[in-house]
Amino acid sequence: MRHAALAILLFTGACSGGEPAPQSQAPAALPAADMLEGAWTEEDAAPLLDKTLYLHLETDQGALSAAEKAAAAELLAAGERLHLLYLDQKHPQARAARELLNNHPELQGLNDVFRMMIGPFATTLDNQREPILNVAPETAGKNMYPQDATRKGVDEWLAENPERRDDIMHLRAVVQTAEPRNLNRALATLDAYPALDLLHPGLRAKLQDSAGFLSVPYSVAYAPDIMFIYDRLNAAADYMEKEDPAFSRFLRLRARDFLADDYEGGDAAWVTGDFTGNLNAQIGSYETYDDSLYGVKSFFSLSLLQRDKERSDELAEAIGDIQAIEDALPYAARKKVRSNIPVGVYDVVADFGQSRGTNTATILPNEGHLSRQYGRTILIRSNILTNPDIFATAENAFNAATVDAHHGDLKAEGNFYRTLWHEIGHYLGPDQTKDGRDIDAALQDTADMFEEMKADLVSIFASQMLHDAGQHSDERLAAIYAAGINRVLQKVEPRRSQPYQTMQLIQWNWYLDKGLLRFEDGKLAINYALYPEAVSSLLTAVIDIQYQGDRDAANAFVEQWTVWDEDRHGAVAKAMRDAEEYRYRLVTYHALGEIPRGN
Repeated sequence: MRHAALAILLFTGACSGGEPAPQSQAPAALPAADMLEGAWTEEDAAPLLDKTLYLHLETDQGALSAAEKAAAAELLAAGERLHLLYLDQKHPQARAARELLNNHPELQGLNDVFRMMIGPFATTLDNQREPILNVAPETAGKNMYPQDATRKGVDEWLAENPERRDDIMHLRAVVQTAEPRNLNRALATLDAYPALDLLHPGLRAKLQDSAGFLSVPYSVAYAPDIMFIYDRLNAAADYMEKEDPAFSRFLRLRARDFLADDYEGGDAAWVTGDFTGNLNAQIGSYETYDDSLYGVKSFFSLSLLQRDKERSDELAEAIGDIQAIEDALPYAARKKVRSNIPVGVYDVVADFGQSRGTNTATILPNEGHLSRQYGRTILIRSNILTNPDIFATAENAFNAATVDAHHGDLKAEGNFYRTLWHEIGHYLGPDQTKDGRDIDAALQDTADMFEEMKADLVSIFASQMLHDAGQHSDERLAAIYAAGINRVLQKVEPRRSQPYQTMQLIQWNWYLDKGLLRFEDGKLAINYALYPEAVSSLLTAVIDIQYQGDRDAANAFVEQWTVWDEDRHGAVAKAMRDAEEYRYRLVTYHALGEIPRGN
């Protein structure tokens, strides 16, 4: 990756703020080692790279004003720093590993694998996790908990210290051992940055009184980087103050949010603001997928997006009555939702941190109290979702998995609307358990899996309702159905720590049980007429698990429905693997001064 200064040159030729701030010390940092000793060779990397689709995103910047280009440069600089923080969060040696590989450009294959996997561990073709460098083992909690922390050990400590649970499980706090080195570093940070001390009242005393574990807010754990990002967001807000005052207010509030580790101000401005310009951005730490220990720690990301105003307006008009769909869902404790939920169609300028890759769409915020009070916003990433190479890869897999009669069923339009309503689906259904707990706190490490499955199912459920109301044609509904089937197919048996793939396997098995899918000579035949009932029955079960908030029951359900039969599932998976040209994707960005690669 080339430095953000290249992006600045592309946009404006200048960026305020001077030299970058010093890097944060990663929590639970491990001693340095010779990371190239025993590392993957170029030959080791080759099988993955041979299956990699290289994508280069180049957005038309001609529509941007001079102020927008200057603001974009600041946001790209913030994104570069957030990307480094994401590496810190994933592994205590990830940032050092990136610097090491940047100093060895001759190791192009290893650099590409590191970039594609966003860290020093790769998912292999047989779905195993392997280190590509000589680094410490990967842990379930990544670098958000002490490296030797176990679920059993932390649970036992919390049972003895229940008053500390909220602090330890905080969405935006690093858990560290309460040893003098960590305590003194946190207190010194509060001394060095009085704004953090002010915005975290009582934190100093709480840290000093802590035993066993410290809960260190992100702003304190990563203070130098957070301050750099704070400056960049405010600089971008300065550029946008006259041209797009609502976007400017969002950026200022989000900058303050980073210092307070409380996103209410920025999220309220983001969801309800009337942005009039060409830019939008997803900024902060929201998603918890990387935390396999408890599923509660959010990880940093930034996406700089350029609005397609015409398509955004068309899509907003086509959504219809969201409340009617909420009212039709199979649960009793329904809620009132905002039917004018903001939806925008965008081209990705550049992605950083957890969002880097080929994410097709987003709905945020996730925190229940914020979405209940302000609603949510949907960001459709058009240049990813409609990319012909990505669609061709999906079509190839679908045709390999299904009998000849279904070849041609999958269409790009179907996946567009399936994805749109998947995101809206996150807004619908219960957001609290029957006893008033947030679902993510109740289900913990299974929460993401059930939330994603619910959204998948709502997308099909809603599409059937929209078809019956005349908003979807027969052809569009058929394409959405095919996209829904394609969504659940797996090329390898999922690991339990993979929430997306695991919930997709649950759907696959449920559909087999209901007759929607059946095996025929190593392929799948589809009875689309059974889709509505299969979806409705599974959606009922998933929503009930969320509403009951019973983690043990959720795990039992997962165990029941994730059976993998190598003779049946494995045969379909092999057919997909045998036909595949690509398994992985590596994205480069024109806005970062990067050049097209590969393919």
